[in-house]
Amino acid sequence: MQCPKCRGSMRTYERNGVHIEQCDNCRGIFLDYGELETLTRMESQYHGAPPPPAPGAPAPAWGAQQHGGYHHGHRRRKDSFMGMLFSS
Repeated sequence: MQCPKCRGSMRTYERNGVHIEQCDNCRGIFLDYGELETLTRMESQYHGAPPPPAPGAPAPAWGAQQHGGYHHGHRRRKDSFMGMLFSS
């Protein structure tokens, strides 16, 4: 199979039942129909649903730093399902 972007050779990986094609040349990742939705659903299950706000709890002030926010101008890196999926 050839990469639709650069015509390099493609390699297929299977991760958690999802087939992912990656180009050996440009490193582009290509998914078949419905696989992005499957990955998105799997990531939301991995992180779990956020807890609902407590009744009567005030909303955070505009510009207030929240969990996972910016630190010295850089976004903090969080463990992600996608990172685990595409590692190796």
